[in-house]
Amino acid sequence: MTPEDCFPDALEQALKDREEYAESLQDLCDALKEDPLLVALGNARARKEAAETEIRQLLAYGREFHGGRPYKLEPLAEASGMSLSGIRTAYKDTELEAVALQIDRKPDSRRTRPPAADAARG
Repeated sequence: MTPEDCFPDALEQALKDREEYAESLQDLCDALKEDPLLVALGNARARKEAAETEIRQLLAYGREFHGGRPYKLEPLAEASGMSLSGIRTAYKDTELEAVALQIDRKPDSRRTRPPAADAARG
């Protein structure tokens, strides 16, 4: 079976899924008495924020938890669609803590940055 053979079935399923989503969105809006467009925009925003959080956590993992050699900035920038400086500042302690909790270990010690107050003193 080739991808071309699967296309009609995939298209049919996508159209069915879209119709079901529209119906469920309308039902939700009717129940809540809210504008369907605004609900859809809110849902899209939530997905976007979740994707941005995931990207920041993946960058933190690649730079701070990857073992002997962290990922270089260039491939991370290319894959994420960010600039090199954007990669350097993309994640904060919140993302480091979330990754550490998810993988049950601390960042690589040589990569761990001192807190800002300690860095200014020494």
